[in-house]
Amino acid sequence: MTAELKKRTGKGNKNNDNAYGNEKDKNHDKIPLSATSNGIEEPKVTVDSEMKKDANINSNSKNSGKDYLDTLVQEAHAREAQWSGLWLVGLAFVVVFSLVTRMYRIQDPAKVVFDEVHFGKFASYYLRGEYYFDVHPPLGKLLLAAVAAAAGYDGHYLFDEIGDDYAAHGVPFVAMRLFPALCGALIPPFCFLSLKELGLSFSAAFWGALILIFGWSLFFSPLLYLLPCKNFRSDNALITQSRLILLDSMLLLFGVTSIYAWIRFYKERQFPFSFSWWLWLSLTGVSLALTLGVKMVGLFTIAVVGIAVLFDLWRILDIEHGLSMTQFYEHFAARAICLIVLPISLYLSFFYIHFALLPYTGPGDAFMSPRFQSTLSGNEIMAKSVSVPYTSQITLKNKNQGVFLHSHDAKYPLTYENGHVSSEGQQVTGYHHPDGNNVWEIFAVDPSLYSAAPEYIPTAAEKERSLRYVKNGDIVRLRHVGTQKYLLTHDVASPLTSTNMEITAVEGDERYAETLWKISTTDGNVGDKVYSMRSHFTFVSVPYGVALHPNVILPEWGFAQIEINGEKKLESKGNVWYFDEIIHDTIVDGVDKYEPQKIQSGRKAAGTMPFILKFLELQNVMFVQNAGLTTSHPYSSSPNEWPFVVRGISFWETKEGLRQIYLLGNPFIWWFCIASVGVYAGIWLVDRIVLRRQVDLLGPSLRRWFDNAIGFLFLAWLLHYIPFFLMGRMLFLHHYLPSFIFSTMLAAALMDFVFRLSSECGPETLIEDKVVALRVPVFVWANKSGPFGSVLFVGVLGAILSVFLWSFAYFAPLSYGSGFPVVEDIRERKWFKAWDFQHA
Repeated sequence: MTAELKKRTGKGNKNNDNAYGNEKDKNHDKIPLSATSNGIEEPKVTVDSEMKKDANINSNSKNSGKDYLDTLVQEAHAREAQWSGLWLVGLAFVVVFSLVTRMYRIQDPAKVVFDEVHFGKFASYYLRGEYYFDVHPPLGKLLLAAVAAAAGYDGHYLFDEIGDDYAAHGVPFVAMRLFPALCGALIPPFCFLSLKELGLSFSAAFWGALILIFGWSLFFSPLLYLLPCKNFRSDNALITQSRLILLDSMLLLFGVTSIYAWIRFYKERQFPFSFSWWLWLSLTGVSLALTLGVKMVGLFTIAVVGIAVLFDLWRILDIEHGLSMTQFYEHFAARAICLIVLPISLYLSFFYIHFALLPYTGPGDAFMSPRFQSTLSGNEIMAKSVSVPYTSQITLKNKNQGVFLHSHDAKYPLTYENGHVSSEGQQVTGYHHPDGNNVWEIFAVDPSLYSAAPEYIPTAAEKERSLRYVKNGDIVRLRHVGTQKYLLTHDVASPLTSTNMEITAVEGDERYAETLWKISTTDGNVGDKVYSMRSHFTFVSVPYGVALHPNVILPEWGFAQIEINGEKKLESKGNVWYFDEIIHDTIVDGVDKYEPQKIQSGRKAAGTMPFILKFLELQNVMFVQNAGLTTSHPYSSSPNEWPFVVRGISFWETKEGLRQIYLLGNPFIWWFCIASVGVYAGIWLVDRIVLRRQVDLLGPSLRRWFDNAIGFLFLAWLLHYIPFFLMGRMLFLHHYLPSFIFSTMLAAALMDFVFRLSSECGPETLIEDKVVALRVPVFVWANKSGPFGSVLFVGVLGAILSVFLWSFAYFAPLSYGSGFPVVEDIRERKWFKAWDFQHA
């Protein structure tokens, strides 16, 4: 260590090794002595050009300065050796008890709990090879499937209902829960290490880890027997989410490791392109890919690191940093390779494995395009798909909303509630269920009535069969079978969307042109046959250029069916339709007698599709379906409620023993952490205001650490929280967990800051012919002489922690589902009306 410290105090080495610590002052060349493991800055030797003395400084002063520097290096080395063991002991303690708390009673309840019904099912589909669809990327479910396979599971059970008994179905649920629990157990250790690398004292970093583990001291405390519950571990929300077959513990672990790896890389900035520099940069990229591979929330973690990268590049671009533009480009290229190319490559590989393990038809087929479906073995779309002869009776179904084009003998009201006037024409709506009023007849355009109709040249097959088939680019008419009226749009506002056109139905040929529609398939060439089921297309009005589009639910006069209107934005995803059922003399029992299709024999897929096209299609469907999750849910909540624990989520419950698993954050921890976020923002603002009046309350050294280290955690909290306010989909409390972890780390760092309020002073001396001022941060409230800080510091941390411990023990039966003796015990824990405990 001494050699390294001396190396880092040599000439030309201008960067401090503390993560997000002291960068170069504008008027100073700094000679850092060390970045000790306790994170507290050791005395730094700062050279001020304005403080150079006259030539009468003698050699004795010079020698004394060198001796002083050697003394500081030796003291730092001794402290490093003494305290490094303490950090290792602390880390071991965090790891062991984090594991114990996550594994405790993991087999209970032995029933399907909450979203295990989804993620357990997805793991089974991997083992069966049946294609499924989910809005999340596949990595987390791939890992769950791998664990299940290693435990000898074959995917025979599909986790059908919450509350199903695992033992009755022979599912290795304990093994499947162990992996998320292991991931959850590794979160506190990596938070502990991250706080260490950010420069926190041991006491503050350990205290921050205890918030995430919680309950450790009660194993050894007489208070154990005074608390209302002896089954206590960790923060209530984190422990609940980590002990089930869910994705969140994996997401949180990979997110925290991304931040840790980035901090370690940043601390290697003095040794660019060294092995450790490349190692931590690469691990940052790998961790980011893993985070994104579990859930799209990983994009927020990528944003945090991305902003840090931009600041880092801006720092080294400074000409005073001493790098040439060629060297800057090398730095840029290295970061681009490790933080862009590497994560993208890994992310793509997750989907490659996903497709490879799901070769057979399954419940996810319906979300994908016909071409995609044709690549799945056993998919019946090819067998059930038939060409569409004109004069057929057809049903038209919307791909996005799943509604049939429907009409009935009812009129639009003359005047709507918004004051708009209708045509009082026949209603055309969208209907979700099979019905006789969904049936239409399809006719080709009559050139004698529409002179602009394209010339029709029959194919040899059409001549032989005396048939004409519907093709891509054709102009057609639809006649409603029940009312014998033709589908029409005209220049009248639709009922609920005044910017779009009304869709109605009329008799006869008087408004012939307005009843013409052009079929344009989403892929394929003009003139290609259109098939039922597998051909997707838009239905565009010939005279007005608007597309047939389902919108929102109509009021009572529309029988709560879906509004159908003419959409001007032709690229809207809601405009895509397909022929669902075809009725024609040439089609018997769903089989075209001229073009019979056969279901694929064996397990061989009929079609092919390049991987990149399958990947892009799935990404698009994931985004659309995720954004479409707007249906209300009994346990959904809004982002403004999350930090204050206003609402939770019921995972599982049974009347036997008044047991319930309820996702609920520890109120005192969550309130303390969100308050810490507010205090940090307040201190930052006040400091900037008083600085404008040339009042420096912190000093440049502490301010840099406050801005860069704690500010980095604030940025992570902010970017994992604010985006949810912009989302229209339904949200739940567990979406706040990434932000909560960073707010916990911020709270620990803020406590360290409060007890590190310092002033900068020191004697002047001479080192290597330069007069220097030793700018030494001095503790005001806490004594820096020991690894724990002052008795006051530890006492305050312990007092706060004891409140957190009591709170967790109080709510622990809801985290573990251990139950309550009487209903009154549940009711007294219901602090808020929105805490909808099942038995209270």
